[in-house]
Amino acid sequence: MIRNPKTPSWRLTASAGLAVLLTGCAGSAIPRAIPPQTTAPPPTIVKPVQNNTLIGSSADAVGSMFGKPRLDVVEGAGRKLQFAGAACTLDIYFYAARAGAAPVATHVDARTPDGRDTEVNGCANALRR
Repeated sequence: MIRNPKTPSWRLTASAGLAVLLTGCAGSAIPRAIPPQTTAPPPTIVKPVQNNTLIGSSADAVGSMFGKPRLDVVEGAGRKLQFAGAACTLDIYFYAARAGAAPVATHVDARTPDGRDTEVNGCANALRR
């Protein structure tokens, strides 16, 4: 830049600073729109990993064994039935093994009244009608 003796130096400094600031703003970062999702995600497929007498049972079959559940909670594709007695509490989780199939028990938790884990089959036997 050629310096004009009649131009005060603060103007040159301010002009140079403004030019630096403006070059930082002039980028090619134009936000691109994310294309909308056109299909729903596939349903969650849950495969049983436990081995107890209740795995694979339907909710109706479990109801026949234990009677009316203390809790019946539906959330998304899953369902939880809870049965409780003096000996223990049993939580049974139901999911469909594949899309379109009937939900079956895929996971079971059992605990004593004080909250400690206990053996599922023993708890189920204690709660049977």
